[in-house]
Amino acid sequence: MIKTDILIIGAGPTGLFTVFEAGLLKLKCHLIDALPQPGGQCSEIYPKKPIYDIPAFPEVLAGDLVDNLMEQIKPFEPGFTLGERADTIEEQEDGTFIVTTNRGTKHQAPVVAIAGGLGSFEPRKPPISNIAEYEDNGVAYIIRDPEIYRDQRVVIAGGGDSALDWSIFLADVASEVTLVHRRNEFRGALDSVEKVAELSKLGKINLITEAEIVGIQGEGKVEYVTIKHKTEGEFQQETDNFIPLFGLLPKLGPIADWGLEIEKNAIKVNNALDYQTNREGIYAIGDVNTYPGKLKLILCGFHEATLMCQSAYQRINPGKKFVMKYTTVGGVEGFDGSKKEAKKEVVKSIKEF
Repeated sequence: MIKTDILIIGAGPTGLFTVFEAGLLKLKCHLIDALPQPGGQCSEIYPKKPIYDIPAFPEVLAGDLVDNLMEQIKPFEPGFTLGERADTIEEQEDGTFIVTTNRGTKHQAPVVAIAGGLGSFEPRKPPISNIAEYEDNGVAYIIRDPEIYRDQRVVIAGGGDSALDWSIFLADVASEVTLVHRRNEFRGALDSVEKVAELSKLGKINLITEAEIVGIQGEGKVEYVTIKHKTEGEFQQETDNFIPLFGLLPKLGPIADWGLEIEKNAIKVNNALDYQTNREGIYAIGDVNTYPGKLKLILCGFHEATLMCQSAYQRINPGKKFVMKYTTVGGVEGFDGSKKEAKKEVVKSIKEF
């Protein structure tokens, strides 16, 4: 039996940052994740994809963000159960929970924080009858390493942020980038739409709208795709790679059977207070939760984790008052007694102030 203060389901960015915030409160954390390494989608799906909305980072690769988070939580020595899926949860008479994985590993904690992102997922595939024949032979639904496409021809299909962002990124990597979308309007960020339009004018992206990919041809690997245009009809285009980016189909998996209130495949929480679910002691933070005005952003997950940990502290230490100290004054103290002192001049200036 693995015992801890806060059991975190999901080792993505939100789950990892929870370790830091809990550590400041002297609470120990253990994380469970079905993936074989920490980082969630940032590590598994797009480690080389740049992220632009992390405070103080004008641009950071998803994989580097995970590395930085892992470095940040080192002093607090979290435990990990990786490559195992959280399957069942049982509430004990003392109010603690026992969570068992699909491999039988048991974990006990008074607080459970579900930070499972979108849950388990599978890509949305276009309705092309022979597409499975070319999977891993020119067809990919996820870009893990953009260097694979160095000096190659790439056709991307989609109209959301992922299709736009990767078209922009690969414009400087691939020898030819074609973006195909069935409408003239895109669903992604306006800034990305404008960048694609500009790159199209410069001839760095071949932009085809009001069209869709309806066929794939090639001997053992992708050599052509058939594009069906609204007014120009069908035509073939040579390419080395076809990447349909239509998003992912999220699934909560066994968590959906934990007696939690679910709305549109997300867990409802009380955002007015502490992101607790309808079951006391079980919280949901990050992309896995929903509430009025919810935004599925990493930085929002960080905020939710911070408030959740304050509530968890009160549940674990009823009646005990916690006095918050800014890290610029108190530093970061790990469970091994080590402490990263704030710079003396900073402390001195604050005291003088």
